[in-house]
Amino acid sequence: MAKAQRIGVYPGSFDPVTNGHMDIITRAAGLVDRLVVGIGINEGKGPLFPLAERVAMLRDEIDHIVAPDAAKRIVIEPFDTLLVQFAARVGANLVIRGLRAVSDFEYEFQMSSLNAHLDPNIETIFLMASDRHQFISSRFIREISKLDGDVSPFVSPRIQTHLKKRFGHS
Repeated sequence: MAKAQRIGVYPGSFDPVTNGHMDIITRAAGLVDRLVVGIGINEGKGPLFPLAERVAMLRDEIDHIVAPDAAKRIVIEPFDTLLVQFAARVGANLVIRGLRAVSDFEYEFQMSSLNAHLDPNIETIFLMASDRHQFISSRFIREISKLDGDVSPFVSPRIQTHLKKRFGHS
């Protein structure tokens, strides 16, 4: 009997993708046979980057940063449903969430509990952000970049280029 494939979902808006996101993606890819990075479509949040650009940026980051054998096991897929519905659709049995600080835990704990009630077949795994990435958030990156601040410690040069173009900085 063949061993069941471990498929994980790492959801987020990735608006923009940060070094912290990439740290979690790289580490999560080592825990599962296939990782589906789900880009949530929530136009009500008013994303900085359109969905197609977020998908392209994320694919570019994965292709540049993640080891080739792991990168080919990572799929990027947008979704606009409940997370558990998306996970079931892609055949995932794990949801992977990154935690930066204790303040993240309370929210994530509530979400994982709700998701467990909605679909008890899906487990949530929390990965702590690496020390050097604990304070990074896409929201802060957008704010710093909008004001032409230096975001180079927090995002790749490729993402910096997208941000500068978006905000009209040279």
